[in-house]
Amino acid sequence: MTPAASLDDRGLTARRLRLGGRVQGVGFRPFVYRMARREGLAGWVRNLSGQVEIFAQGSIPSLRRFTASLIDEAPSLARPVLLSVAPEAPSRHEQFAVLASDATQPSDVHVPPDQFTCDDCLRELDDPSDRRHRYPFINCTQCGPRYTLIDALPYDRPNTTMAGFPLCADCAREYFDPFDRRFHAEPIACPNCGPHLRFVSDPDKSVMDDTAIEAATAALRVGSVLAVKGIGGYHLVCDAFNPAAIAMLRQRKRRPHKPLAVMLPWNDWALVLGSFACPTQIELGLLADPMRPIVLVARRPESDLPEELAPCLGEIGVMLPYSPLHHLLLERYGGPLVVTSANPSGEPVLTSNAEVEARLGSVVDGFLHHDRPIARPADDPVYRVAHCKPQPIRLGRGNAPAECELSFTLPRPLLALGGQMKATIALGWDRRVVVSPHLGDMDTPRGLALLRKTAEDLQTLYGVRAEAVCCDAHPGYGSTRLARRLGLPVVPVFHHTAHASALAAEFSEECGDWIVFTWDGTGLGPDGTIWGGEALAGGPGRWQRRASIRSFRVLGGDKAARQPWRSARALAWEIGADLASGDAPNDQNIALLRRAWEHGINSPPCSSIGRLFDAAAAVLGLVSVASFEGQAPMYLEAAASGNGRVVPLPLTRDAAGVWRTDWALLLPMLLDERESRVSRAASFHASLAAALVAQAETLRNETGTTRIGLTGGVFQNRLLTETVFDLAQAAGFSVFLPERLPCNDAGLSFGQLIEAAACC
Repeated sequence: MTPAASLDDRGLTARRLRLGGRVQGVGFRPFVYRMARREGLAGWVRNLSGQVEIFAQGSIPSLRRFTASLIDEAPSLARPVLLSVAPEAPSRHEQFAVLASDATQPSDVHVPPDQFTCDDCLRELDDPSDRRHRYPFINCTQCGPRYTLIDALPYDRPNTTMAGFPLCADCAREYFDPFDRRFHAEPIACPNCGPHLRFVSDPDKSVMDDTAIEAATAALRVGSVLAVKGIGGYHLVCDAFNPAAIAMLRQRKRRPHKPLAVMLPWNDWALVLGSFACPTQIELGLLADPMRPIVLVARRPESDLPEELAPCLGEIGVMLPYSPLHHLLLERYGGPLVVTSANPSGEPVLTSNAEVEARLGSVVDGFLHHDRPIARPADDPVYRVAHCKPQPIRLGRGNAPAECELSFTLPRPLLALGGQMKATIALGWDRRVVVSPHLGDMDTPRGLALLRKTAEDLQTLYGVRAEAVCCDAHPGYGSTRLARRLGLPVVPVFHHTAHASALAAEFSEECGDWIVFTWDGTGLGPDGTIWGGEALAGGPGRWQRRASIRSFRVLGGDKAARQPWRSARALAWEIGADLASGDAPNDQNIALLRRAWEHGINSPPCSSIGRLFDAAAAVLGLVSVASFEGQAPMYLEAAASGNGRVVPLPLTRDAAGVWRTDWALLLPMLLDERESRVSRAASFHASLAAALVAQAETLRNETGTTRIGLTGGVFQNRLLTETVFDLAQAAGFSVFLPERLPCNDAGLSFGQLIEAAACC
């Protein structure tokens, strides 16, 4: 509503405006300045702690146009929200000015993610007459690092990791000129005053800047593996079309099978991609999205792309350059490069020059360093398209911190630490939740140290102190142990209710009860057993387990997650069958393990769909021992081809009233060698999809609910997910899959907050 106008003797009126949302680190103040000058207004604009405050005076029509332009014409990276407009007495201001930030006001912070290099900066990067020609740290208000270099807010240069780089006269002139697109671009730099590159291939020899890029590309051309420092951490880099270099990277990093991502040169990237992959229009659009994620696309079988990049898989992870250094490196090299996170297995990506040399010295042949410090790591985001919608697999540089607006107000500020794998942290207050980038697995000291640091960082950046901490109910998780050491009240949340609540909160505009299928590897259930194939009915704070699968005792407990042969054996023994001895490593005493299993020793009961996938992959001879988490289900999906036949699986009610699907008939089908392996893999997927819909129909008859959600790591499987979508929609259901946050354990922290708030 427009405030009442009060004109002075000059015919002028004035307003004080406050805007929130994403208005810092996105060039909003210079934009406000230009809009004010365009309308002939006087006054000022300044940053508060997360907000922008404006005093503007002029004619009533000019003020109206100005106010509308703040939203309608905002910079592309901004997400402004007009919080208040109040009448003010006109002052004697003659011009419009940009004032220093005021950090004393209440905080309403929106920390921007790191941004890709904009077209304007790319043009300057390629212009030999520009003073930043080929400068690998070029940026402006519309691009460059944000989250990974902010030490504190307000977002001003002294509060970033650029504080140690005093501006030269030319950069200072741009920085303080409201008409320049680098006006208060906090990471602004040039070759005279900013960070520099250094290439090290020998402890006693290094080269700098453009010569460093030349030396790095020369090393890549002869098959070297390099560590390259980016925006959010280091990458391991080698030639994507050199099988020997790829094999060397895998051997040195002890990563024999996990897929490696490929970065394409910017020029003609779509043409290059089309030579070895079959991207859809949705995938092409996702690759060029401002967050520049890794996107999984189908590989052309006839292409000469080395199989070693993603063994036994029909997809390849592809990304575009997003930093000026990547653009320069890829342009100079002239072809696709492997660009994968530089981290010891399961740990967060490395960010420190000294640490990466100490820990990866035996892995790489050289280091392309720079001296701009990284405040906190941010791995690359990953997406896969399922049922024509982008599905996030990992949050990271470009899309995190992820902001979620709630449909209700949290009773108190809450911190959530997620689970054990693929951890993220969520901080919630009022009607807001922010979710951190991917932090890694919490079974290493470095992972737990980053979890604790990020928990403190988020509270400091957003000016919010949590009054309670949420965690997984599993007492053995590293994140759970950390929660108990933070000195706050602890709210444990069961794994699968967190999954279900995350999905329900994402689609909060959908009123009424849900049936949410939470299918994954493992998670502690309220009955003390391991869950992983559940159908929960209700909503946050009142979920009820209404369906599951036939429980079985998993052989070896946690070992089964990386040794699919154990799940295969357990299923066979459960139904009185046996398997050939070739499915297990030769050093295993199967008879002794069988006796331990029969007596329930280290063989906890579970209802895990993830372990069913593991077992199927082992029975089909695809993976007996996995070298990375999720390998067996990924290989099983890739092996499936054609329209599999549906094996009807019995659905009966147990003594506790839970509907149970009996998986037993899947095993004879998987063992039937009269059918091809690809056909049996397809039949496994088709049968589980049909079993899910059968559970949904049974629960619909009991509850009247026609809305189902699919969440948990199993639904990263595109074949299963799309089959379920088609069958469920044909049966009259509305089907929902997480779109904002990953369906895997990266979404647990958000769900923990939602569930904890609902139970208060």
